Amino acid sequence: MRQSIAHVALVVRDYDEALEFYVGRLGFELVEDTYQPEQDKRWVVIAPPGATGATLLLARASTPEQAARVGDQTGGRVFLFLQTDDFRRDYERFLAAGVEFIRPPVEQPYGTVAVFVDLYGNRWDLLQYRNGAA
Repeated sequence: MRQSIAHVALVVRDYDEALEFYVGRLGFELVEDTYQPEQDKRWVVIAPPGATGATLLLARASTPEQAARVGDQTGGRVFLFLQTDDFRRDYERFLAAGVEFIRPPVEQPYGTVAVFVDLYGNRWDLLQYRNGAA
């Protein structure tokens, strides 16, 4: 048997403001943006540059319960882990783009990591593994 995770849904307040942050600031690629008129929503898929695995599905909150979870899908824990092949390059690029880091870079046995927040407050690790560790 072979399985893989295709998408991770990220609940957002608004598609376009989310795209401005993820594509405009972080440099993610827009994979698909298809309007679904029968449900009055969009199928918006993004991915980090060069990614070959799972993608993010930007899912606009459509109920008050979903809206209450925007930015807090994991109760304040780091939610997503963005692996890079050049930590310093991406860290500096994100800083220049106004991305807020809430924990500065640190060297860990497994590599270099810093925590940033997205436009909604979700916590992300930016990390570069050392020697292929994962």
